[in-house]
Amino acid sequence: MAVFSMTDKVFFGSDALGEAMPYIAACGGKALIVTGKHVGRSPMMDQLKEKLAQSHIDAAVFNGITGEPTDAMIRAGVEVYRKEGCDMIIGLGGGSPLDSAKAIAAMTVLPGSISDYIGKSIEGDLPSVIAIPTTSGTGSETTKFTVITDSKTDVKMLLKGEALVPDIAVLNPAFCEDMPKKITACTGLDALTHAVEAFTSKKAFALTDTLAVSAVRRILQYLPAAYDNGYDAEAREQMLTAAFEAGVCINNSSVTLVHGMSRPIGALFHVPHGMSNAMLLDVCLHFAAEGAPERFAKLSREAGCADESCPDSDACEKLLSAINHLVKYCHIPTLKEYGIGEEAFRKAIPKMAADAVASGSPANTRRAVSEEDCVTMYRKIYGI
Repeated sequence: MAVFSMTDKVFFGSDALGEAMPYIAACGGKALIVTGKHVGRSPMMDQLKEKLAQSHIDAAVFNGITGEPTDAMIRAGVEVYRKEGCDMIIGLGGGSPLDSAKAIAAMTVLPGSISDYIGKSIEGDLPSVIAIPTTSGTGSETTKFTVITDSKTDVKMLLKGEALVPDIAVLNPAFCEDMPKKITACTGLDALTHAVEAFTSKKAFALTDTLAVSAVRRILQYLPAAYDNGYDAEAREQMLTAAFEAGVCINNSSVTLVHGMSRPIGALFHVPHGMSNAMLLDVCLHFAAEGAPERFAKLSREAGCADESCPDSDACEKLLSAINHLVKYCHIPTLKEYGIGEEAFRKAIPKMAADAVASGSPANTRRAVSEEDCVTMYRKIYGI
């Protein structure tokens, strides 16, 4: 690993936004705030606008991120950016607005359509991006990735490039207190997936291992508390820290099988990303662990799920059991309970398996993954 990459400046705490403002002011004179309709009407938006005004920064708002972002939403955001004469972008919200902010920044300077950049490294002199998460899960505030759905092909495009890493991340745990239980669960389990996959990825190394273990420990301990009481300040702080740690991890050692198989489910059946990850965790991690039991056992011991005297097989199972317990605690539905019909799912399996492998993420798994393996796992996950 030649480069360890993360957001240039990170501000954390109750006055993170205020402390960040001099640095945000240095990024430009007019910001496009990319958000969704709910956050766009929130006290967080009011606070952001007030701070910008105090720093003599003009702002326009694009609140057209409804659900997970599509290429059409990105085009609409670029149009507003250009029409309003903006010169920097602030993403405010969960993973979708943050991913969208990065994609909009890219397409303000790059030619063609965003789908033209699948499999390419996104580069260029992009406008500055400031990421302000209001959920604790995606880690988008510190990654070089953005996931955008191609509305023509129903493929969730994983786009990447160092130019996409936000310039500034503003992390205020209080901004996460308004999250509903369902979103707390889904985003928290997304962060857990990031940390586990980063640790067990072929690309893992010492720096990502340290952060991944820390994130897994925090999430196993604090996600239940955040889920039970969204205004538990300690739980929110720990979860926001864990999400950031896990984001740094995947930015450098990548995700693996779960994410590869999760994206097609989200694209075709519109299951929220964190939820589809959680639905797959048990089956996919058991598959991956068979190829690297010592690696999963090491994570289990270091995260506090097993002690040093525990054999690899038992330690591995203790970790997977703890994860499965957390998924159940958070009341994650099965695919069938979510409302996906068996026949529709069965017909989609070949395309999903092909799209999963084509995404490249399963190749980071420490066990060879074929389309046939994905077909088998999809069937097992649904129970057909």
